[in-house]
Amino acid sequence: MEWNILDWILLSTIILIVTIIIVPLILFVFLYLKDRSQHQHAILRNFPLLGKLRYILEKMGPELRQYLFDQDRSGKPFSRDDYRDIIMPAKYQKNMIGFGSRRDFEEADFYVQNAMFPKQQAELEVDNQPLIDSKVYQIKEDNLFNRKETFQDNQIKPWLLTDEHAIVLGPQCRHPFTVKGLVGMSAMSYGALGDHAIAALSKGIGMAGGSWMNTGEGGLSDHHLQGNTDIIAQIGPGLFGVRTKSGEFSWDLLKEKSEIPQVKAFELKLAQGAKTRGGHVAAEKVTEEIAAIRNVEPYQEIDSPNRFHEFHDVPSLFDFIDKIRNHTGLPVGMKVVIGGNQSFEEIAQYMRDSGTGPDFITVDGSEGGTGATFQELADRVGLPIKSAVMIVDQTLKKYGVRDRVKVIASGKLFTADRIAVLLGMGADLINIARAFMITVGCIMAQICHTNRCPVGVATTDTKLQQALVVDEKCYRTLNFLVTLRESLFRISAAAGLVSPSEFNASHIAYTDAYHQVRSLSELLDRVENPPAHSMT
Repeated sequence: MEWNILDWILLSTIILIVTIIIVPLILFVFLYLKDRSQHQHAILRNFPLLGKLRYILEKMGPELRQYLFDQDRSGKPFSRDDYRDIIMPAKYQKNMIGFGSRRDFEEADFYVQNAMFPKQQAELEVDNQPLIDSKVYQIKEDNLFNRKETFQDNQIKPWLLTDEHAIVLGPQCRHPFTVKGLVGMSAMSYGALGDHAIAALSKGIGMAGGSWMNTGEGGLSDHHLQGNTDIIAQIGPGLFGVRTKSGEFSWDLLKEKSEIPQVKAFELKLAQGAKTRGGHVAAEKVTEEIAAIRNVEPYQEIDSPNRFHEFHDVPSLFDFIDKIRNHTGLPVGMKVVIGGNQSFEEIAQYMRDSGTGPDFITVDGSEGGTGATFQELADRVGLPIKSAVMIVDQTLKKYGVRDRVKVIASGKLFTADRIAVLLGMGADLINIARAFMITVGCIMAQICHTNRCPVGVATTDTKLQQALVVDEKCYRTLNFLVTLRESLFRISAAAGLVSPSEFNASHIAYTDAYHQVRSLSELLDRVENPPAHSMT
């Protein structure tokens, strides 16, 4: 039997009808009966079709809001404008805008006080040699249906502090840590982030020079060391990286880590802004390599304690800090969350009375991020960074020990104007975490705790990590960091300062809801010396 063209057309039509109509109809009937008979979801039981559509839209909700419905400045925890303020410097080394600011100038807020005679660029005290070899994107064509850009070699200035303005952690230590860039990477553990992300961040920050990356409580890995960047090795209550198999603190492992040339300081994590509890890593993230680094069992859930067993009060904390400093010769700091006006008094007072204490204090605001925490801790425990830094700075000054310790601030400080305000409030250095994640590809999917990060950043899944190309993303990290440092010098010049290290409270103004203006130094003086009120 020979088939002619009409036979083939008829067969194709039948197949098409079966594919488009009959098979979907059978599937629809099956799902309808299945949903009508299930006992879990009331809406599916009564309205299978509309109920299914509801769950589909609910699943798509975050993406729909992020890309279609949220306004440019309304998205949380980072808005579309926030995302742009990170991506544009990272990809193109540009942070220009057109037409005007979208900030709401009717709201009460802090401002940098500009000088009547700002500094010229030639007057800035900046170290811009040697130039750094980088790569940036150049847009060739950008319209609705087509976008062309090239990845080009570029040499950029490092925008570092001069030796005279450099920040020194632990000047009395055997091995002080000198910092010439005011911004570094906040604690992000290998395990919370995958090895591709850690390696890209290490390389980018290392190329920028003058900065640092904090290992997070997950311990030091080879991936942190790929970029030849300075390291602050964090020690959390779980003691990962410096513990025995049974969970005891290991002074031998601590000494071993301290002898790695890139390790410049240690930090004890007492708390974190988004979780004043201990850390958590899902079982599927604990690979063989991560388990070996942390000295735990692979593919088992890790929950570190919410505080150290090695100390229980301020005197024993300071004793532990002294032992680590003496054992390693490196500066030792601590990471804290401030709960209220009086919460830092005991630490500052004991620093004065004992003559001991940390070389630096990392203050984490409650607006900080994390890979996994509980809603009630992230939303309601601990003070935001502005309040927290001012409390720490003023309390240290009250007890006469401010000159003995450096303050590092952390909490959504990813633009130069935000940083300048915090420097004026009392911070010496700035930590950034999520902005650095965005430079290596984070799209704010907010599923960091699931190990299913779609862009390969907050995951240890080898297939998902293929999306993150280390040798491309490292340049985005470099460009973002250097552009941010350049912006800090630019805003310093506007304030009449030769270096961003010179910011203090007198350079910050506050406008209230009634548009009355106060200098931050005036506001702080009112807090320290409230006016006397006569009794009538």
